[in-house]
This record gives sequence, structure tokens and C-alpha cells, in this order.
Amino acid sequence: MIRNNLLKRRVLPVLLFASISASANMAEQAHRASAAGIDVVTYPTAVKDVVVIVGVLPAGDAMAEAGNIAIPTLAGMMLDRGAKGLDKFAIADRLENVGAEISFGVGTQSLEIRAKCLKKDLALVMGLIAAELRIPALQASEFAKAKQQFIGSLAASLQNTEGRAQEAFGSAVFPAGHPNRPHSIAEYMAAAKSATLEELKAFHAKYYGPAYMTLVLVGDVTADGVQAEVTKAFSGWTGGRDYIRPARPAAASGQRDILVPLSDKPSVSLILGQATGLRYKDPDALALRVGTAIFGHGFTGRLMGTVRDKEGLTYNIGAGVSEDTIVDGAWDISASFAPALLDKGLASTRRELQKWWSDGVTEAELADHKQGLTGGYFVGLSTTGGLASTIVTSIQRGYDLTWLDGYPEAIKALTRAQVNNAIKTHLDPSTMVLVEAGSVKAGSAAPPAPSRN
Repeated sequence: MIRNNLLKRRVLPVLLFASISASANMAEQAHRASAAGIDVVTYPTAVKDVVVIVGVLPAGDAMAEAGNIAIPTLAGMMLDRGAKGLDKFAIADRLENVGAEISFGVGTQSLEIRAKCLKKDLALVMGLIAAELRIPALQASEFAKAKQQFIGSLAASLQNTEGRAQEAFGSAVFPAGHPNRPHSIAEYMAAAKSATLEELKAFHAKYYGPAYMTLVLVGDVTADGVQAEVTKAFSGWTGGRDYIRPARPAAASGQRDILVPLSDKPSVSLILGQATGLRYKDPDALALRVGTAIFGHGFTGRLMGTVRDKEGLTYNIGAGVSEDTIVDGAWDISASFAPALLDKGLASTRRELQKWWSDGVTEAELADHKQGLTGGYFVGLSTTGGLASTIVTSIQRGYDLTWLDGYPEAIKALTRAQVNNAIKTHLDPSTMVLVEAGSVKAGSAAPPAPSRN
């Protein structure tokens, strides 16, 4: 699936650590309120003089709907190219003079905002974020440059085996109209070439607004101070649309084996998986994630231990659940194999998948991974950026701030029976979609999937 990296403009060269302990009641430290129609969360930490900002609003690729599919990404790319009365060079100078950073990125459903600054410069940075979001300059000359930049990045990705495999997999497991269903790179390129500035202005007017926007500020902040700055910067702004949520979850598709031939590639990118029908907050979703971590997360997962370390068939293999924050997502194994080892690698992967699906996880594995997942969670919260991102994602998933403390407890409470039931209930190895992208020949036969029995 297409992923647009953050359009980073400046870097604040500081690694920031927040004081988070496993025993802290984090929900009590946070303050959540509405300011200028925006959902604002303030989280003070022991970090002195530094503030990190993470925000989201529903203006991602899926919002193109029946319109030009390139417009959401192009709209995000135009944000840092000047605001009315303030060109991009003036904005750059103001940020560089205080060592601050602002960046924007466009994903499947969200526009993401990230910023870092010193506490004394919060008013300046918040004002610049508001100006870029509310009144971007949207100049024709900059729009032409953005189009060429986007087309160039798409052209380069045509030969990326992993990206092409993700594109084919997403198209196979998500039906037409589902927010997670990607368009092809060729479709994006054609759309970018035909995109007009008028279309972009109409998209901005429709989707950019405070109604469903979230801002999280972490660091040397106070709730009153943050509320005042957000209100000052965004007062009078209106509009915004909610995220797209399909009426029913994705179901199994018809096509099961997909080849994406790309010549002269040293490796083949493989994806094997299916739609789950689950959102992150649904019953069984967390249990499935924990079971998947045991199977395919990092060097402690079964896939790495067997397919890579024991059999030496690959350097890169893992399993995960994705795209389920707002709507139902997908489960997949992703790996890369040398063409000569592809058949052996796929057979080994299917064997381990079938064993995991049939037998489930052990009590010892579950205990070990509970500890690892909980520890990793608190490590992720040890930076101001990680804490801010976790809060934003939790809100997008539909949780309130008590989930910051509730997640470790939910992991701790999971039983082996719950994990194994989730694996059996929501996955079926015999009907999974297989995608191979790279030096493969059209018409070549993949090893058959094991039967469900």
C-alpha cells in the first residue's frame, strides 16, 4: 500500500526523554479539553524547556473518494510551501532562528502534524502550524513543483519490490470502496499529472478544519498555557470531516496467488495474509496481536528463529497486524527471499504458519511476550515524541486517556485460550492471499496452501 513519508523540513538535534515509570498513573497526568474546536491533550513531563507536538486530522488518501486520488497527498505537500502573507523562506527562517521543526505527512486517512520547539517559542510555532493549515499560499508555481516531486517519487517506487507487493496485497484483500484499499502507482502517477490547483483548493476547503482534529503537546507545558496558545492560533477556524468507516468489514477476496514480475531484482518480496475484519478496539484484536508477536515479531518470533536462524533461508521475515487503527485491518507475513531460495522459503513459511495456527502458542511463550510487550510499551513512552504519538494513536483507536494505563493491564490479563481462539477464529491459512514481487516469472506455480483440516 502506498505510504507517504513525513515531509520533513527541519530537524531539532535533540533526543528528548520523558520521565515515565511503569507504576505511574499516566491518565491523571494528562489533561484533555477542547480549544477552538480542536481536541487538545496536554501532558507535562520532567523535560525542561522543550515541547513536542503531534497532531492528526482526517485528510488522508482515502478522502479523495471519487475525486482525483493524488489530491490529498499534494495538499499535504503544499502546506510547508508558504502561507498567505508569509512565503516558505520566511517560515524557514523563523523556524531555523529558534531551532524548531514542523513537518507534515499524509497517510491512508490522516494528515499528520509533528513539531518540536523550545517552550519559549511555542506561540511562534503554534502560530505557524495554524497559518500553514488554515491559509496555505497554494501558489501555482509551487503546485507544479509538488506535482513533479510526487511523480518522481512514484516513478522510483515502481521498481521497489516491497512497495509493489504491498500494493498488490492491499488491492486483493480490501474491496473497492474500503478506505484501506490502495490505488496502483500507475493510477497515482496519472492522477498527479492531471491534478489541478482548483481541485486541491476544493479539497482543502472541505477536509481541513478543527472538527475532528487532535493535537497532543508533551514536555514542559501546562494545560492553561497550551489551551491559550491553541485558542489564539486557531480561533475562528471552522470545518473538517470525520474519518471514513465502512458499513461492513472486508471479507476474503477471490484472487489468491499474485505475481508482480520485476526484472533483475536480487530478492523477491513475499506477502502472505488476509483481511482480519477487526479494528484495534474490537474483542479478540489485542489477543490476535499478541499471538502474532509470538509468531513473527523480531528475533524472538518463531519465524525468525526457524526460517532465518535455523534454516538460513532469509535475513528478513516477520508477521504483523496493520491498518486497523480506525477501520478493520489486515494480517500478513512479509519476507524477502533470494529467487533461488523462494520455493524453499515459502514452503518453510507455510509450514510454520500452519503449525502456529493449528497448535497455538504455549504458556511459556505467552508469559515471555507479555513481559516483552509491556516493557517495549514503556520504552516507547520514554521519549516525548513516543508518548505524544501513543496518545494520538490511542485516541484515533477510540480510547480515552485511561488506556495509557489500561494497555499493560489488558496485556497482563490475556490468557492462552483467548490468544489461541483469536488466531483460529480470525485467520485461515488455506484462504490467504500470496503475493510475490521481484524476479518471478508469470505463470510459475507457488507451493499450495495447506488445507484447513
